[in-house]
Amino acid sequence: MSINDNQNIKGIILAGGAGTRLYPLTKITSKQLLPVYNKPMIFYPLSVLIDTGIKDVMIITTKEDQENFKKLLGYGDEWGINIDYIIQKKPEGIAQSLIICEDWINDSSVALILGDNLFFGPDFNELIIDAIYKNQGATIFCIESNTPERFGVLEFDEKSNILSIEEKPEEPKSNLIVTGLYIYDNNASSLADTLKKSTRGEYEITDLNMIYLNNNKLNVKKLDSNYSWLDTGTFDTLLEASNYVKNLEKK
Repeated sequence: MSINDNQNIKGIILAGGAGTRLYPLTKITSKQLLPVYNKPMIFYPLSVLIDTGIKDVMIITTKEDQENFKKLLGYGDEWGINIDYIIQKKPEGIAQSLIICEDWINDSSVALILGDNLFFGPDFNELIIDAIYKNQGATIFCIESNTPERFGVLEFDEKSNILSIEEKPEEPKSNLIVTGLYIYDNNASSLADTLKKSTRGEYEITDLNMIYLNNNKLNVKKLDSNYSWLDTGTFDTLLEASNYVKNLEKK
C-alpha cells in the first residue's frame, strides 16, 4: 500500500537547530549530516517519507548548512520526489516548522518528522499510511521509554483514553512518550500561528497537540515492542543508533 495521487499530503523534515548537545561535532556541520553507521542521519527520516509514498518534501535547515544538504540530497530526482528547502533563522520549537512552511503546505495535510529521529520495525510505512488515511485531525506516535522525563509524556485514564501531554515533566505520569513523527490535517499551520512561546522560548509541539486533543481530534498510535525509535540528540544515543544500524544490517 502507498499514498495515492488523490492523497493531498506533504512531508516536512526539521533539520535546523544548533545541535549544541553534540558540540564540537556540530561546530562545522549540521547534526543531521553526521553519520549514523554508514549513512548521513538525514537519510533515515527522509526514507520514512519516501517509503510512505510522499512526493513533496520540505527540509528545514539553518542558513549555514543548507548548501551542504543540497549537495547531498539535491532536489529529490534520485528518488522520484520533489525536495524543497527553507531556512530556519532561529530555532524556536518544533511547532515553528508548521509556521515557517505555512505557504508551502497551503491546503495540504502534512507529515512532520524530526531530522534526528530514526524509526525501525516491520512494515513501518504501512503503519504510517494507515494513519494518514484515517487521520481526522492529528495523529501522534508514542512508545515506551526508560527516561520519559526527557520527552513529551502521555497521561491516560483507566480506559486508555488520552487525558494530557506534558512536556519534560519532573514526575512523569506514564512511561509512554511522544516520538518525533506527527501527522496533521490542513489546519495545523493556522493553529500553530495561534501558539504563544513557552517559558523555554519555543512554540511547543505539545501545545499544538493539546489543541487537537481538546477538540477531540488527536489520535495516538502506540509503537509496540516490534518497533524501535532512536532519538540521536546526544553522544550516547548517536553511538547507540550507529551500533543498532550496524547490527541490523549484518542480520
